[in-house]
Amino acid sequence: MERIWQYIYSKDQLQTFSEEHPVLLTEAPLNPKRNREKAAEIFFETFNVPALFISMQAVLSLYATGRTTGVVLDAGDGVTHAVPIYEGFAMPHSIMRVDIAGRDVSRYLRLLLRKEGFDFHTTAEFEVVKTIKEKMCYLALNPLKEESIDTDKAQYSLPDGSTILVGPARFQAPELLFRPDLIGEECQGIHEVLAYSIQKSDMDLRRTLFSNIVLSGGSTLFKGFGDRLLSEVKKLAPKDIKIRISAPQERLYSTWIGGSILASLDTFKKMWISKREYNDEGVKALHRKTF
Repeated sequence: MERIWQYIYSKDQLQTFSEEHPVLLTEAPLNPKRNREKAAEIFFETFNVPALFISMQAVLSLYATGRTTGVVLDAGDGVTHAVPIYEGFAMPHSIMRVDIAGRDVSRYLRLLLRKEGFDFHTTAEFEVVKTIKEKMCYLALNPLKEESIDTDKAQYSLPDGSTILVGPARFQAPELLFRPDLIGEECQGIHEVLAYSIQKSDMDLRRTLFSNIVLSGGSTLFKGFGDRLLSEVKKLAPKDIKIRISAPQERLYSTWIGGSILASLDTFKKMWISKREYNDEGVKALHRKTF
């Protein structure tokens, strides 16, 4: 990671000196304290930044919607998290994770396309599969019904100028998010992860959390994702609960947007961990100001 950060500060990217700007760093839910401490060590001792703050990605995604309480379903490329948050603080005992996300959908789509007669072997070709996934795949509200009808095949132009016709794989691949058993995994679907994370939260908060579900991450961008998720969560939630799902158009970048909002607030200035505090207290300052 240190090399990546060095590259970001280089003349090819930010073209700035690390000593001149505070840094707001994001982290995944349940990130071990040791990782956080190492990041602080690198930024303060190697890059000599004037101030640092570390925040959980899901919390920032929630801020991007103007909320401080809710549950964020963050589905990216490698992992999916459901993170209940109350008044800006994530509740660690309620956070749930499943190792099913966009990368698995891409791999499954490659397998399905192979069955339809199209082989994608190389790394470059796998990138083509990812693009097909992003542009053509969707989630069916009723997958069994979708299987029974003769869905139209969609045409996709490959980089070499040839075209392929993609059939049922368009909705079968992202179905994996709700049914990991399609690839032999015994873990829960993302709808179950979301519902169970809410059910692990304090009883007094559950109604509020069910009505403030926020989507984040690229793997929530499939057409029909929100409707399908709502349908599945309704089956798991108490009957008298009102469920609302917020799907911001900019949710691919909502963590960055939330961080931008947070860092611009006047009240946030006292939350920064300064270089002086770090020199005086070490990692104690980090754990005192980040949660």
